Amino acid sequence: MLLVLDIGNTNIVLGVYQDRQLIHHWRISTNKDTTADEYAATLKNLFSFCGLEFRSITGAIISSVVPPVTPILEGMIRKYFAMMPMIIGPGIKTGISIVIDNPRELGADRIVNAVSALTKYGGPLIIVDFGTATTFCAVSENGAYLGGAIAPGIGISTDALYQKASKLPRVEIVKTGVIIGKNTVSSMQAGIYHGYCGLIDRIIKLMKKELGGDPKVVATGGLAQLVVDDSEMIELIDPFLTLDGLLYIYEKNTR
Repeated sequence: MLLVLDIGNTNIVLGVYQDRQLIHHWRISTNKDTTADEYAATLKNLFSFCGLEFRSITGAIISSVVPPVTPILEGMIRKYFAMMPMIIGPGIKTGISIVIDNPRELGADRIVNAVSALTKYGGPLIIVDFGTATTFCAVSENGAYLGGAIAPGIGISTDALYQKASKLPRVEIVKTGVIIGKNTVSSMQAGIYHGYCGLIDRIIKLMKKELGGDPKVVATGGLAQLVVDDSEMIELIDPFLTLDGLLYIYEKNTR
């Protein structure tokens, strides 16, 4: 079995693959102060709910955009799984060319998503990842990563509104049926939700124009489902795009 870990700024998404099938997956909070032993205890509990044991894991791979947490999870795997995990970074085979000014700046999650989407859907592609930040990635027909755009995530945008405007409350992010709110809460919810849908479609529309052709638009991430129904540009949602990408990269580097 293969253990895959995607370390994001807000959450760590974990999965276990058996015979190329994702059989279990979990989402836990990212915490820079959590120790390797504490992460192991959490994972042990999650495994026990599913009847899994650490000794069943024969390989592990990590993608991370939070450098302080990477060595903690690496240490946890070395100590409790008795193996060295593969870590997405320089020297790892991905099968894609990265055509940007400084390839080392590119987040590991964006590389993994590009590999996964190309493997599953072919190019050209626009990949939208709804995380702490919302990222847009452009991939050419022949598998070149061309660059993209980064916008504040809907969650941190909402938090900023609450923190910086004295009279505005913290609100739940929900889809609203109207744009003209009748009170402060509904007005905020309408502006946040429909404004964000507009942001998504505007960026995708411009990226499609620059790419040319007819790129597929694939969305992933925890908040993708929230806006897909009101987006005119998103074609499909793949909630396990990143985890599948880690599987594909692991296979490329262990053949």
